[in-house]
Amino acid sequence: MSPIHIRPRRQPFEIAILVAAAICGLLLILLDVGPPSVELTMPAPVQAGWRVGLVLVGIGGLLGILWPGRVATGLGIELAALLMLGTSAAMYALTLTVISGRHSIAATSFVTAVATGSFWRAAQIVFDLRRLAKASYLESSELIGDVK
Repeated sequence: MSPIHIRPRRQPFEIAILVAAAICGLLLILLDVGPPSVELTMPAPVQAGWRVGLVLVGIGGLLGILWPGRVATGLGIELAALLMLGTSAAMYALTLTVISGRHSIAATSFVTAVATGSFWRAAQIVFDLRRLAKASYLESSELIGDVK
């Protein structure tokens, strides 16, 4: 059986974004402030969930990347965090666009890039998890075949 190629899990941009998400969410909670676009467009419970979600995304994503156990478990944790990060970033980009329109082109572009990068990395992880599952299946079927 040929070796399985799993994409590197310690990507500097991803780690930087996850650290920034956790710090940003923590500061939003501790300082009890928020971007005007979020405060105008999201109800208070959604705002609170968004803030806490940023902290959880950052910590969860880093935990998945540094997971010491099975590779598939770490990838699964990282996948969940990146899907949440992509969703949170997309929500924020939408609020920026709704409130500020053309004046938010630069900020919206960067936040949309974070969302796009998160979903892109999530898709890579899904493909890697499929490869792992296929390899595991083939290995177990080879072992069963050897026993007979």
